[in-house]
Amino acid sequence: MLVIVAPGQGAQAPGFLAPWLDLPGVAARVAARSELAGCDLARYGTTASADEIRDTAIAQPLLVGAGLAAAEAAFGGLHRMARYAHATAGHSVGELTAGAIAGVLSADDALRLVRVRGNAMAAAAAISPTGMTAVIGGEEAQVLAAIKAHGLTPANMNGAGQIVAAGTTQQLAAFAANPPAGARLRSLQVAGAFHTRHMTLAVDALRSAAMSVTVSSPAMTLLSDADGAAVRSSGDWLARIVAQVSAPVRWDECMASMARLGVTAIIELPPAGTLTSLARRVLPGVALLALKTPDQLPAARALAAEHGPTQDSGMALTGLDGIDGLGDIDSTDAMEGHHPGADSHSPEWRLLVAPLAGTFRAGSADHPAVAPGAFVAAGAELGLIEARHDRRPITPPCPGAIIEWLVEDGDPVSAGQPIARLQPETSEQRAI
Repeated sequence: MLVIVAPGQGAQAPGFLAPWLDLPGVAARVAARSELAGCDLARYGTTASADEIRDTAIAQPLLVGAGLAAAEAAFGGLHRMARYAHATAGHSVGELTAGAIAGVLSADDALRLVRVRGNAMAAAAAISPTGMTAVIGGEEAQVLAAIKAHGLTPANMNGAGQIVAAGTTQQLAAFAANPPAGARLRSLQVAGAFHTRHMTLAVDALRSAAMSVTVSSPAMTLLSDADGAAVRSSGDWLARIVAQVSAPVRWDECMASMARLGVTAIIELPPAGTLTSLARRVLPGVALLALKTPDQLPAARALAAEHGPTQDSGMALTGLDGIDGLGDIDSTDAMEGHHPGADSHSPEWRLLVAPLAGTFRAGSADHPAVAPGAFVAAGAELGLIEARHDRRPITPPCPGAIIEWLVEDGDPVSAGQPIARLQPETSEQRAI
């Protein structure tokens, strides 16, 4: 079982995006997303100083933009991710990256939301001097007691003996002067006490922005760092990522869920290293890849071939050999894979995706919208995507049953966005 993970703020380093911009199509895509993010992602990811990218309003869009660019380069587009990975999770702001990978929201909407999130959290952090300190080692109960005694919040429960305390700089200074027995403290390169009550104003801003975002059900298992649970609905996910701004990150619970699901491999998106380091100590025997530079792309694809859904179903990992850029993400596609839950193994399914950006229209002129559970013939027109100068039908490549619709009639969709899940026909079923 392969899980794709996305790191959070503090993982960024000067110049980490530079080698990725040399891949075909990446620089143009990053430039377009810079408009949505409200900052020059290419400059901040290449020539900016550590102090510049420490700014919350810069760091957060940079992390999401870089993670999505690397995922697209590795697997030929976000619409293909469910074909090659079983599950995904993100640490803090990385949850927006994971949400786009799972097909809950488009990459563009992820950048729109992270712009609001970063600016709002930066504004909240500016109200009073606050920060975060990693506590490494020590007995957990004693560490938590010491954090509480100093009026701090355990903002990140990262597992592997690491807890992050957050609060005012005065509280953190007192904590540093009297640390828990057996623990080492390390000040983090972040600009505020994230995931605490100090971020309440940012929650309100993100909630308002989230109301304008179109979301769909996850196309793969999507773990929430609120409690490690697998998110089942788009509405639940959206509520969770809003509340998460002022609530602790439970990455320890995410790793516990990965263990229960039977994870065998993890790929961490850039700027990689933090989450794979934690997994190395908590998930022994799991194959790990910290994807830092494009020369590791063959290794990422090999890991997907060995541990991903393609391996489960005996499929070849086709269409990836030689891909160094983003691939063709605008073509009509049907993605095959598994959608494993925490307590069961789901059957193989195919994911129908939008062939272009536009508005989804259910059904056709001759037939009404197909209800979930109904069987459809190969090539049947299930709906269409309307754009200003184009109309493209949504047609299944094989007969089968509609498991669920992931969008509704009239919804705006992006190219490659999941439209429906299809259960291919078996010998006992008859398409109509």
